[in-house]
Amino acid sequence: MRADIVTIFPDFFRGPLDHGITRRAAEMGLVKIAVHDLRQFTHDKHRTVDDRPFGGGEGMVLKPEPIFECLEVLGLASHAERLSGAVKESVILLSPQGERFTQKMAAELSGLDRLVLICGRYEGVDERVADFLGDREISIGDYVLSGGELAAAVIIEAVTRLLPGAVGNEASTRQESFTAQRGGGEVTENAPDSTCGSGGLLDYPHYTRPAEFRGMAVPEVLINGNHQEIRSWRRAQALKKTLRNRPDLLEGVELSPEDKKLVERMKRSAQ
Repeated sequence: MRADIVTIFPDFFRGPLDHGITRRAAEMGLVKIAVHDLRQFTHDKHRTVDDRPFGGGEGMVLKPEPIFECLEVLGLASHAERLSGAVKESVILLSPQGERFTQKMAAELSGLDRLVLICGRYEGVDERVADFLGDREISIGDYVLSGGELAAAVIIEAVTRLLPGAVGNEASTRQESFTAQRGGGEVTENAPDSTCGSGGLLDYPHYTRPAEFRGMAVPEVLINGNHQEIRSWRRAQALKKTLRNRPDLLEGVELSPEDKKLVERMKRSAQ
């Protein structure tokens, strides 16, 4: 995969992209990340990238000319070709007004050959960028940042770790929170038989040595070696954590009859 980031702060990415899985994936040749300084595509002595919006209003808006020119230099397929799915490329405008970024979306983007992320700034971006250049608008959450740089780093991280070979044990990415799988906590392929996939729930709790730390003991069920009991416990704990922290996720998860009974019991005990 190739990922291009368009920004007015290229130095921002010297840190987030130089560590962990993202760096390793780049070194392995799984992803090539290029950062483009938007000011390089201006033609005035002040390298102006923003202007006041027509109709008035507070703040400044990123101008369309540098953004269009930058993407033209990148040699992408046409807007129509990208939208039709004729090519595996996508241009994304990072914006608080965009659709919310999810693990499912990260998985979709990981199947592309090329991804372009346009980092918004100031009060936004000229709407013609969204209408005639971007393929979609994405937000990483219902809050406002000063720009799209942090969001771009988040998306690059989430997408890169899903590329085949980026994570040492690929089964782990299929068992994480928010990853849609079969319902009922079924065992994922080639996974230990004590492991249950998230199935779109939050992940189950994890414990490691020592078995007792400052009076806090690891649950006995995880030590007894009974894989079926461990798997059942983990599924129940994932349901409990999801019900407590993100009950909205339960609406889109395939639950087994046993899962539904557990959730109902948890709701009653919480009342």
